[in-house]
Amino acid sequence: MSYRTKLMLCALLLMVAGTSAPAQQTVKAEAKKESVPAAFQELQSVEDRWDDAVTKRDQYALELVLAPEFIGISASGDVTTRKQQIAQLFVKDALPESLQQKVINVRFVDAVAVVNGTYTLTWKGEKGPVLEKGIFSHVFQHVPSGWQCLNSQRTVVADEMTGPAVKEKAKPAKRSDAELPMHVPLVYKGPQSTQTAPPPAAANPPSQ
Repeated sequence: MSYRTKLMLCALLLMVAGTSAPAQQTVKAEAKKESVPAAFQELQSVEDRWDDAVTKRDQYALELVLAPEFIGISASGDVTTRKQQIAQLFVKDALPESLQQKVINVRFVDAVAVVNGTYTLTWKGEKGPVLEKGIFSHVFQHVPSGWQCLNSQRTVVADEMTGPAVKEKAKPAKRSDAELPMHVPLVYKGPQSTQTAPPPAAANPPSQ
């Protein structure tokens, strides 16, 4: 084989290697994308629409995400219905300025999906912007229009001032006067509690 022929073969091999590398990267990217279940991506898109509805104060979008029977329990223990959540869209400082929810785990039971994940939200505190981080548990039901949330519960992991000010405790959301569809007993935490104080008999039940 002549020296010129060897040079032509080397050049051809380099061209083939150069064109195959981007193709291999594309295949790997597509395989990684397909490895995430479609239902998982669908529930994350629902959470994203929930985030946008709160941030943009979009009543119609929030109505599509929350079921009529929705019950939400905030990190501070406040219980709200779907109507109360929608009403808070029009109350100043009643809802966070931004909300981001990330799905970590999804479990399915027939037409019900239990979603667990993490969230971050921000609001204006008395001493400046506050960043709250925590975990959530959402129960969704599949309906003809898509997935709607039946129950939501949040737990704060950390909340801090985004500025140089000292840390501030979680700010409870402003409550609506709308009636709840059911009674949810909560713990009375003294004069600062948002719950009604129990009668003396409830605090000290008679011995059997």
